[in-house]
Amino acid sequence: MYVECGEVPPAIDGASVSVFLVTTMKDDNLETRNSKLDTPIINLMPSFLPVDEQFAYLRKGAAEIIRESDLRERLERSLQSGKPMRVKAGFDPTAPDLHLGHTVLMRKLKHFQDMGHTVIFLIGDFTGLIGDPSGRSTTRPPLTREQIDQNAETYKAQVFKILDREKTEVRFNSEWLDKLGYEGFIRLAAKFTVSQMLEREDFHKRFEEEKPIAMHELLYPIAQGYDSVALEADVELGGTDQKFNLLMGRELQRHYGQPPQIVLTTPLLEGTDGVQKMSKSYGNYIGITEAPQEMFGKVMSISDELMWRYYELVTDVSMPDIERMKREVASGEAHPMKLKQELGKRIVADFHSPEAAEQAAQDWSRMFQKDEVPEDLPLVSVRFDEVAAPNASTNDGNVQIKLDKLLARTGLATSVTDGLRKLKQNAVKIDGQLKTDLVVAVKLNTEFTLRAGKKMVRVSVSS
Repeated sequence: MYVECGEVPPAIDGASVSVFLVTTMKDDNLETRNSKLDTPIINLMPSFLPVDEQFAYLRKGAAEIIRESDLRERLERSLQSGKPMRVKAGFDPTAPDLHLGHTVLMRKLKHFQDMGHTVIFLIGDFTGLIGDPSGRSTTRPPLTREQIDQNAETYKAQVFKILDREKTEVRFNSEWLDKLGYEGFIRLAAKFTVSQMLEREDFHKRFEEEKPIAMHELLYPIAQGYDSVALEADVELGGTDQKFNLLMGRELQRHYGQPPQIVLTTPLLEGTDGVQKMSKSYGNYIGITEAPQEMFGKVMSISDELMWRYYELVTDVSMPDIERMKREVASGEAHPMKLKQELGKRIVADFHSPEAAEQAAQDWSRMFQKDEVPEDLPLVSVRFDEVAAPNASTNDGNVQIKLDKLLARTGLATSVTDGLRKLKQNAVKIDGQLKTDLVVAVKLNTEFTLRAGKKMVRVSVSS
C-alpha cells in the first residue's frame, strides 16, 4: 500500500511498518531515512506460490529477462524470507489517454502483484519534462508542468482498472529528482561517459547521420536509472525500446551498493492492423476509455493470428491455456471466432464491467452475425440540403440523396471520396438492404439504419 510521508495506516495486530520519509543525495552517497513505527500495517506477510509456478507465470509475454537466474534467485529469497520483491515500471505522462498497448506493462505489473510482490506505478512527472529519446530520430518536444500534471491525474484514474489500488504504490519521480539540484545531477552524470551514451542505438544512429542530440536527452536515461536507486527496486519493467534505460538502473545501483535490479522487457503490442505498433497516430489503437461496443468491435477486427498475441500480452490467461486453445483451433475442436469473442469480453470487462462486456458481445452479434439493429444505436440527424442529389425531386415525402455525402456526414466515411469507395466495395446497406447506386430515395424525417462495413448508425434526414 502506498503511504504518504508521515501518514500512519490503520492498525492490524501483530505487524510493524516502515515508511519512506525522505531521500537525499550527498557526496555520492544515497541517504534514505526510514522510520520504524509501532503501528501495525495493513498488508500481512504475503503467501507466495512455489518459485517454479511464479517464474512460469511471470515469464509469460516477456521479451527478455536480464538475468533469468537472478530473477529465480530473488524469488527464492522472497519465498524464504517472506519479504516481497519491489517491482517498478515508469510511465511518463505524455498523453492524456492510454490505449491497450500501454497496458502491456501494467498487465505485467499485475502479474507480479498477483504473486504477492510490491508493485510501484511510477509516474515520471520529472522525466516527462525532459522527454524520453527512446526510438526517436528527433528531439521530443518537452511538455509543460501543467500538461504533465493533468495527464498524471488521468493515468492514476486509468491504471487501477488493472492494478489493485490498495496494493499499489503510486510514486512521482519528482520526489527525489527535484531534490538533486545542479550538483547532484553533475555527480550523477560524472558516472558515465559520452561514449557509453552513444552505445545507445538511437543516439548512435543520429550521431552517424549528423542529426542533433540535445544535452538534456543524454540526462534522461541517467535520471530514469536513478529512480531505481531511490526506490531500491528489485525488478524494473519496460518495453523492448527501453532496454538501454533499464540497464542504466542496474549500473547506478551498483554504484550505490545496491543489488542490481532484474530487467524484464515486454514486446510492443501490434495495433489492430497487425503491422505497426499500436499508436493513435497510426489509427490502429484500442483506447481503454472507449465505449464497450467500440472496444469489442475493434478486438473482433484483428486477425486470428494476432488474437494469440493479444491473449498473451493483455490478458491473465496462462501460457498452457493459450497453447491448449491453439491446439483446439488446429484440430477443429474450437472456432477462432468464438475465442476472439471471449478475448473481446475479457478486455471490455477489464476496463468496464462483465455486464458491459456481455452486452457489447450481444450487440456485435446482432449487428454482424444476425444482421439485427442494437438497441442503443446512435441517431444522427442530417439536413437534406447537405446530402441532396443534383436536381433532386420530392415525391410524397421521399427525396433523392447522394449516399457518398450521407456516409461522410454521418461519420461512417472519412470523406465523400471514402464514401464512394465504400459504395464500390458493396459495403453499404440501408435497413439491411445492400445499396450500390450513388443516388437513393429516402423519406424525410423518418429514421432508417445506415451501415458501412462494421459501423452502423440510425439516420434521419430533415427538411
